[in-house]
Amino acid sequence: MLTRTMFPATYRARNWSPFEELRQIQAEMDRLFNQSFPRMVDYPPINIWSNDEEVVIQAEVPGYNPADIDISVVQNTLTLRGERKPEQPKDGETYHRRERHVGPFVRTVEVPFEVDSDKIEAEYAAGILTVRLPRAEAHKPKKIAVKAS
Repeated sequence: MLTRTMFPATYRARNWSPFEELRQIQAEMDRLFNQSFPRMVDYPPINIWSNDEEVVIQAEVPGYNPADIDISVVQNTLTLRGERKPEQPKDGETYHRRERHVGPFVRTVEVPFEVDSDKIEAEYAAGILTVRLPRAEAHKPKKIAVKAS
């Protein structure tokens, strides 16, 4: 007489763990999802650093016309907007692959202090947009001298 078990042989293993099975299912779902949908990453990629005087934000935006990039600051939030128009192939040409980002982008970054909006500087060189956001005077750290008695 043949009997069928509800679980395959792997489930009857001595060290079976339902949590390990769930991890395997999760890994398989992640693999399938990542194959079906490309990873969505924030665009453009940015680097941010600060000191006592300012925050510097660099954004990678190669191939953009600087006139097509809009920078706005409200209190301590910087917003970068831009758009790259798609290139149309010439007559008789067809694309084999299109991986470069086209279309509009918006990237918003909150800085850790209010900035002096009258002194903001932006520079574009070699595909890198550098924005310098100086601290508002009220938010600069103050050195206090200790007096000896």
